[in-house]
Amino acid sequence: MAIARHLIATGRVQGVGFRQYMMHTARELGITGWVRNRADGSVEAVIAGAPESVARMIERAQRGPAHAAVTELRVSEADGTFERFELRPTV
Repeated sequence: MAIARHLIATGRVQGVGFRQYMMHTARELGITGWVRNRADGSVEAVIAGAPESVARMIERAQRGPAHAAVTELRVSEADGTFERFELRPTV
């Protein structure tokens, strides 16, 4: 049974490869959904997949890529099913 979560990462998360890191991690873990930058400097994502894979994705999003400094990762329940993981335009 798949679950979905909405994530908002704040801190030094733009300009450090965070979205590409999320894409790579999602493919590795079999996660679907999307990721995008937000005009306020945060990164937003919706991730869906097996509960254990979603938990691992959340752990990795908390760390981020090497040059990121995630100060907060807000996680809430989400709805949706997706065919793949994709980059979306900034909002």
